[in-house]
Amino acid sequence: MGSVGVVLCPCDLEGEPLFDPDVLTEKLKGRKDVLPVVYRSAACSESGVEAIRAFVEKSDVDRIVVTCLRPELFGPTCMRVLRQSGRNTAFSEVIDIRPALASVEKGGLKEAAEHVLDLVEKKIDEVRGRVPSLKEKIPFTKRVMVIGGGITGITASIDLGNAGYEVLLVDRLPSIGGRMLQLSETFPTLDCAQCTLTPKTVETGQHPQIRLITYSEIESVSGEVGNILVKIRRKAAYVDWEKCTGCGLCQEKCPSKVASEFERGMGLGKAIYTLSPQAVPNKPVINREVCRFFTKGKCRVCEKVCPVGAIDYEQEDTFIEERVGAIIVATGFDLYPKEEIGEYGYGDVPDVIDGLAFERLNSASGPTAGEIRRPSDGHIPKEVVFIQCVASRDPERYMPYCSRACCMYTAKHARLYKHKVHDGRAYIFYMDIRSMGKGYEEFIQQGMEEEGILYLRGRVSRLFRDNDHVVVWGVDTLTGKKVEIAADMVVLATAMIPSRGVKELAEKLGIKADEYGFLTEAHWKLYPVESGVEGIYLAGCAQGPKDIADTVAQGNAAASKVQALFAQH
Repeated sequence: MGSVGVVLCPCDLEGEPLFDPDVLTEKLKGRKDVLPVVYRSAACSESGVEAIRAFVEKSDVDRIVVTCLRPELFGPTCMRVLRQSGRNTAFSEVIDIRPALASVEKGGLKEAAEHVLDLVEKKIDEVRGRVPSLKEKIPFTKRVMVIGGGITGITASIDLGNAGYEVLLVDRLPSIGGRMLQLSETFPTLDCAQCTLTPKTVETGQHPQIRLITYSEIESVSGEVGNILVKIRRKAAYVDWEKCTGCGLCQEKCPSKVASEFERGMGLGKAIYTLSPQAVPNKPVINREVCRFFTKGKCRVCEKVCPVGAIDYEQEDTFIEERVGAIIVATGFDLYPKEEIGEYGYGDVPDVIDGLAFERLNSASGPTAGEIRRPSDGHIPKEVVFIQCVASRDPERYMPYCSRACCMYTAKHARLYKHKVHDGRAYIFYMDIRSMGKGYEEFIQQGMEEEGILYLRGRVSRLFRDNDHVVVWGVDTLTGKKVEIAADMVVLATAMIPSRGVKELAEKLGIKADEYGFLTEAHWKLYPVESGVEGIYLAGCAQGPKDIADTVAQGNAAASKVQALFAQH
């Protein structure tokens, strides 16, 4: 075993070193297992990188430790240099010195050096203890797993499939499409969401390079880039999808009805169901919690009417293992449950719905066939209040971050309402308007000027039921006047939050999530789709709130990163 090479970077790009490298050099020279230290004023500069390359190539070191102020930025460059010099990067580390400097006053270079020395010596001992793998080298697997079948995952999958790579698209729902499948129109063009999405879902389902693994969840992940073993649990659908033709007869005849989660509880679904008429794959599953056979031991209507004998009540969860070279995580988002926002009355008052519920009311395939009718009695609402920033930008009680898409989709909702209820009144309570995309500000202005939508700058303080109205108390902070509106329906723009189970998935993948559960990128400016673990990439709302345009762009970006990775092997 060769020596451990240590490269010290005191980082004086801004004119001041952060520690005295001579202190470390003298103390580390006393260790027989450490090659005399080299250091540069700025290792990340061109001359610094070349000095590291020369140091590695002219010495017998096989393990390297580099100090750095921003390893998330310089680390990839450093590791590339080591690979090009024939060194195994598994035995090298670029360590973050910021924790060592946190308690040191400015100018205390020797004290800072002592703190950095502790970090460096611990890392030297760690890399020396790493043992080379005795296994035969396993070929690099040029297959990709995309976790999440929304528009982001679909975009990445099609890009990679078109590039000639095999793609495994995994989704926990029975069909792909994600949240966009629930939308009616999209801003700022008011295009039909299904007209945009359906060709993509069909292309994905029929693509020769893409294999759909729906109604499935990730059980475990092991290995490393190029050789990642993923164990997948395929949930029991109680329908043999190989036999099923998707005729829909079982759903038509099923007598069991239940509030549909897809319709946000406003419409009824069956015990055996597909998510939508455009579902890909168009294969039903049985909800055993409401199926009469599973709850009462009788019925079996779907089995009797199925013309191909596809119903299988004995089906159980199965496990499959797949080996891939890279993973893209595109797990999407949920909305903060309005039932958990109690102090305003949001969760207790009838006819107070969230944004996705309004999308389903407006959708031609929704519970009201596209008519705007309030859930409690089916009446057409003549006064509708839209409330923005519900559980968003509220650090004291809920989520401190902006959910980004809310200003635009609330403006869209108000305009769509006015298009269908011409004599209706639409009010929007807002904190401020954030319309930063192409054509977004114009969209907002058109709603105000052409549709007569009234924007009220201020928070809502309370909602309560008064006969068949929802009374909204608020304030217009521009005029300083209190506002009271007797609305027929209220639509909430609730905070976008990570999808259920994302934190657990992050643990299985060995990647980081922030305190809210959004996945953390290696660097939000320079490495926005890298996870910090080589071979695992992030895209879309798995990282944080985004609109459709941004999520699609990130799907493209993640697919491009995978292609660049595969091109190196």
